[in-house]
Amino acid sequence: MRLLNLNRIFALLLIVFSSYKVVAQDENTGDDDNESQSMEKKGFHFGLFVGPYWANKSTAYLYDGHGLDANGNENEFANSLIYNKIINEYGGGYGQPDQIATALGVDASNSGGNTWHFTASDMPQNMHYTINFLVGLNMRYSVDKHSAIILNVNASKLKLNGNFTITTDANPSQNQLTPTVNTFSIIGQEQRMMFQFGFNRILGNNKRVNFFLEGGLNATLAKFDKNFIQINNLTIDLTSTYIPPNSSVYPSQIYFPKHIGIGFGAFASGGLNITMSPKWTVQLLYSPTYDKINIGPTPSYKIQHSCGFRGYYNF
Repeated sequence: MRLLNLNRIFALLLIVFSSYKVVAQDENTGDDDNESQSMEKKGFHFGLFVGPYWANKSTAYLYDGHGLDANGNENEFANSLIYNKIINEYGGGYGQPDQIATALGVDASNSGGNTWHFTASDMPQNMHYTINFLVGLNMRYSVDKHSAIILNVNASKLKLNGNFTITTDANPSQNQLTPTVNTFSIIGQEQRMMFQFGFNRILGNNKRVNFFLEGGLNATLAKFDKNFIQINNLTIDLTSTYIPPNSSVYPSQIYFPKHIGIGFGAFASGGLNITMSPKWTVQLLYSPTYDKINIGPTPSYKIQHSCGFRGYYNF
């Protein structure tokens, strides 16, 4: 339903563009010289785009350390990626040294058992995408002095952050009378590439500066890239596979899907079109997209935001 509403909005914009053209022609009859100098010439224009990109947080949960099982469902705590790494692999399981205790600076060999604890309540919280940068190659073909067909290819390497905790026992010898809750970082990395095809309309006949609007179809290729945790100086890759010695488990039985997929939607942009010279044009724009980031078990349509600077060279 939302996608249908968005299509109606684009249709309305196209009607507005067409109406504006008729009005502009009526207002500028007999002023052909001014109009001929105000807009870029017909033909192919190639350019670059750069600007900040705000990803919707709906897919951030994929990086919270739970991981997915073979059926695409989120793992329970005892089967989670982060539990397997902290408790089983790095926390003294499989007969290995307790690297977690070493990283925390505590003694795990006393008769009372481990001096650190990681439970379900310590799982990562507040996973979110940071502000990232979007860069791309953009092209347009001007069919007249106000209208153009556009093709954009933009890409971004996204980073995510969140926190998890590990509790260490009280240590009276160091004047620590109560347990200490230690907070550490969990980090994710994701790659996205966006392909956009649409229509651009410049509004006005000023020689240098005019508003513009554009819109069209958007396809986003997304790939889950990295996921790791940092415990002081110890970095643990959550997506690596470790098979303990003498284990009956084979690597093929360790399930970690490398999420990758392409989703479709729509985009719209608006801003200022500035003619610097007959050869160079720059644009300042805001450009939201309404698309599906097709990774994970339940992708859905969400709004992503970007803004930035675009420069065209007019051939």
